[in-house]
Amino acid sequence: MYRREFLKAASLGAAAGVTAPILPASTCEVDADTTWRMRLSTSSIHFMQVPIEQACERIAQLGFEAIDIWSAHEGCPHLDDVADRLGAVGLKELLAEHKLTLFAFSVYRGGYRRYAELLGTAGGGVAVRGSDAPCDPEELTARMRRFMEGLQPELELAEKYDSYIAIENHGSALVDSLDSLKAFVDINTSPRLGIALAPYHIQTRKASVPEAIRMCGNQLFFFYAWQHYPGSQQLPGIGPTDMTPWIEALADIQYRGYVNPFMHGHPDVDVMMSNLAASRDYLRTCYAELKRKT
Repeated sequence: MYRREFLKAASLGAAAGVTAPILPASTCEVDADTTWRMRLSTSSIHFMQVPIEQACERIAQLGFEAIDIWSAHEGCPHLDDVADRLGAVGLKELLAEHKLTLFAFSVYRGGYRRYAELLGTAGGGVAVRGSDAPCDPEELTARMRRFMEGLQPELELAEKYDSYIAIENHGSALVDSLDSLKAFVDINTSPRLGIALAPYHIQTRKASVPEAIRMCGNQLFFFYAWQHYPGSQQLPGIGPTDMTPWIEALADIQYRGYVNPFMHGHPDVDVMMSNLAASRDYLRTCYAELKRKT
């Protein structure tokens, strides 16, 4: 019975579209005159060599307003350490000390269910996870429906703990191409479910990042400022990609999350500090250019 009801709701959503605001306005404010204002976060895995307290300290020192805390991908200790040692109260105290907002838990290892209560009790936010195995194009719509149906228990947890689930597009995955993003947003009817957009993988497919952003629309819950180049060139302002059109597209859709500069790889902490400072300044320059044009 549930499956029939779910698929009926999904088909109605595909026709009507999801138009209601998704994330709380406090996640990324919009001025009364509707001028979009960029907010910056970054991910704790960039400082996986140090404890979560030191990661928060460095991220705050760099001027980021929010944090994405990673579970044990590549051995990052932060989220499990928070769960085992600090708990929700300790995490809230730590973030308050450094004037950081909790934006997200990245739960590629461990999954959302394991951390759902912690995320909700700590104030709520976005849980970022992957999708499913890839499929042939003619199977895409049916496979996307089945994938979303399987997410229902997690969406019930997200409702219970006032949080959101964002599915990352990734190479060789169900959510990967622009066509898969379109299928996702057309089928999705849950205000708790959206996309974590990784431009790195969009560029791998030689597709348009601004087009992907606009395609996600108000179902974009998390945005990686991340480009398809080696090493530290993955970061904004270090690699050569002009991200001003990305920021313009985010403004066009009134994106309500944080812009999160990101890379895979683990340079020395001081090198990462320097590179993230350059990324911060570069993104602010892109935003200033957008304001100048408008």
